[in-house]
Amino acid sequence: MSGRNTWIRSLHDVGLAAWFGGSLMGAAGLNGAAKDEGETDETSARIASSGWAKWAPVNAAAIGAHLFGGGGLLAVNAHRIATQKGVAASTTAKTFVTAAALAATAYARVLGKKIELASSQDPEDHEKTAQHPVNLDQARRQLAYVQWAVPALTGCLVVLNALHGEQQRPAEQLHGMWERARSATPLIP
Repeated sequence: MSGRNTWIRSLHDVGLAAWFGGSLMGAAGLNGAAKDEGETDETSARIASSGWAKWAPVNAAAIGAHLFGGGGLLAVNAHRIATQKGVAASTTAKTFVTAAALAATAYARVLGKKIELASSQDPEDHEKTAQHPVNLDQARRQLAYVQWAVPALTGCLVVLNALHGEQQRPAEQLHGMWERARSATPLIP
């Protein structure tokens, strides 16, 4: 690397911070407040749905920034991934965890939208729900689990980022590249 990658790294890290923090606050704070303030399950669902709907565009921007920054970091660190022992494995793990977090986020949005439509007071939403019936109890249970899976998975990404930071220390880079070269070279008798 010939220069700094501050903007790419910032997009990556700030995007992940917002994704993690927003999902954790929503699961713990927003859902809890909606349950406390809603007089019925339907009212609680409307309150929570409203909050999550307002968060959705911010969350999408955060995820986009994280992915764009991650792609940039992947490009500028390709040489380390190829030559430094352990970096390819942690990068692969991070890719799989990111995919799982994206899937959980998308599934949470789908379930949330179903619950939002089913608990809405708008007659058009009732028509949509009638066309695609929803088992509300099942959807609520699934949503409760998946909304906690998102901060768990993005928290794992924070830990993997810390590992990548440690792997970038000069001593780690030198040691990792030496180990990779040593393991790739056949021993001469």
